[in-house]
Amino acid sequence: MSQEKAPVTAAVRALRQHKVAYTEHLYDYVEKGGTAESSRQLGVPEHAVIKTLVMEDEARKPLIVLMHGDCETSTRNLARQTGRKHIEPCSAEVANRHTGYLVGGTSPLGTRKAMPVYVEKSIMALDRIYLNGGKRGFLVGLDPKSLLPLLQAELVEVANPHE
Repeated sequence: MSQEKAPVTAAVRALRQHKVAYTEHLYDYVEKGGTAESSRQLGVPEHAVIKTLVMEDEARKPLIVLMHGDCETSTRNLARQTGRKHIEPCSAEVANRHTGYLVGGTSPLGTRKAMPVYVEKSIMALDRIYLNGGKRGFLVGLDPKSLLPLLQAELVEVANPHE
């Protein structure tokens, strides 16, 4: 477990600015470890570790999807529910450019560009979620309900459980 102090990222500054209560959770980042690795190290359910996915529509306009760590996103359903023709994940380079964060450390908070944010509706049923804090190996724990006003997010139902 990492003994260093939690970083002050753009995401942390956004939480502080909006007076959102949160806890800091550092872990040892593992390349390609994903939410399974962070949930294992932090001892929290993977379902409560929320992925920040950067995608783009047919016009190459970026958007963010927040999804349970143990679920996949149905891009077809997402396109249908948001009135777009097509949605697909961005390349890592494009995602980095839109957000200002490195992939693996992407937070929906404090992004370089303002983008529409879509949140899987079932996330709101959780008491506490763990979201990337803007740096690899750093999650923030918070009440999911505090996110909606902050992100001006829209709820969608696009989760597919992992096979």
